[in-house]
Amino acid sequence: MSKAQATRCPWAGSDPLYIAYHDEEWGVPKTDSRALFEKLVLEGFQAGLAWITILRKREAFRAAFDNFDAEAMARYGQRKVASLLKDEGIVRHRGKIEAAISNAKAFLELESGPGFSQFLWGFVDGKPKQNAYRQMSDMPAVTPESTAMAKALKSNGFRFCGPTTLHAFMQSVGMVNDHLTSCFRHAECAKLGKAQPRPRGSMLRG
Repeated sequence: MSKAQATRCPWAGSDPLYIAYHDEEWGVPKTDSRALFEKLVLEGFQAGLAWITILRKREAFRAAFDNFDAEAMARYGQRKVASLLKDEGIVRHRGKIEAAISNAKAFLELESGPGFSQFLWGFVDGKPKQNAYRQMSDMPAVTPESTAMAKALKSNGFRFCGPTTLHAFMQSVGMVNDHLTSCFRHAECAKLGKAQPRPRGSMLRG
């Protein structure tokens, strides 16, 4: 079956950018700390907006935030904030911009300790959780894992990281496989999840 004929999760819609994101990125396990940090920041900017809005602005976000280099972002001062508030390519929300900067500092703290990737993947015991939802209405907006992650990140100084935002984050970076069972990507992402090595030093819950 060609991708043009494939059955997808209904949220992918008909926008070519959204379809490509669904087919190539969403649900693929990510373990690189910088990539995870980028996704966490973008999910924070998405709060209250449609993800496609952020997706269309993603390259502008990368340019504006030094490709999500946390060390560079942690040094941003008020002059940079003022510049970002004038950048029409991104979401110009002072609270979210300032949260992204403080989150960069919190990220560096975690990265210097257990490691950001290991810390996050510990909430699913280092392996993607394979779900088997048949329809979108079966899927929760919040899970015990996303709630626990939100609490832990908040205690480590992160902002704009609530349980709902973090559930969307966990879905997108493949910590949970939430493609519907009828979607052609469900089996593909399950296969990727089985092949993923367990992160070293993860804070496993037993």
